[in-house]
Amino acid sequence: MMSSRRRSRPAHESENEFTPSLGKTIQRLRKAYNLSLGELSEQSGVAKSIISQIERNETNPTIGTVWRLSRALDITLDEVLKVDSRPNFLQHQKRAGVPVLTSQDGLCTLTILGSLEMVEFLQWYHFEAKPGGVLESEPHQPGSVEHLSILKGTLEITVDGETKVAEEGETLRYRGDRPHRIANIGDTDAAATMVDVLKVVTALDERR
Repeated sequence: MMSSRRRSRPAHESENEFTPSLGKTIQRLRKAYNLSLGELSEQSGVAKSIISQIERNETNPTIGTVWRLSRALDITLDEVLKVDSRPNFLQHQKRAGVPVLTSQDGLCTLTILGSLEMVEFLQWYHFEAKPGGVLESEPHQPGSVEHLSILKGTLEITVDGETKVAEEGETLRYRGDRPHRIANIGDTDAAATMVDVLKVVTALDERR
């Protein structure tokens, strides 16, 4: 006679029961790195079909599989498995409340787009410069990297004595913890998106 009780799962199976957010986390990180399923499979050693099943929450992977994926995605195992319990939010900052900084020559403006909650690790701005405008910047905190994506015009960037010129559609990345200077050397107005990512130089140097 069969027992009406449900059989309990072995301990090693219950230990590997992950939350449904695992698949979404793997998929989000893979897309953030612009990796296909095949590319992530090659880098992690996990079969493409298994990764696809994990992302769709159709399989319960072993801890070893999750560890290999986390290494390929450059994130710790704890971060992959962490459940995000924070509530969703949608903020709306109106134009009148956006701070705008002006350069010493009065020809450049920096519109602050980043939120105060993120200022310690991520800052971003909309930069505009009239012809001849120059923005001189002192070194930011150690380890910071600045990204400048040109939206229109031509900008000349000098970082610690090294100079490069970038035009519309191009991006320059450089150490923000060095003295740097942005100048509009064109005959028309220039604009760019500026993003400062803080405390990342050490990680970048280790990858080179």
